[in-house]
Amino acid sequence: MTDNNQANIATADVLTLLLHNQHALAAAIEELALWARSTGSPITHGNVIGALETIDRNASAITAGIFKIRELA
Repeated sequence: MTDNNQANIATADVLTLLLHNQHALAAAIEELALWARSTGSPITHGNVIGALETIDRNASAITAGIFKIRELA
């Protein structure tokens, strides 16, 4: 295995871990958004949901990038 392949594998592995962290944070934030809505803060809830949609869009692009890096390895 070449150094470049090892670097690609390491990069993809780190990005995968960061993506898992992103999913975990999004789940926690969604729980807080639901709490905000239930305590009478629908505007805050809507703002958080909008931010979570951005996280979801970016997660798809990150996942595609990880797959491309893994193909190079």
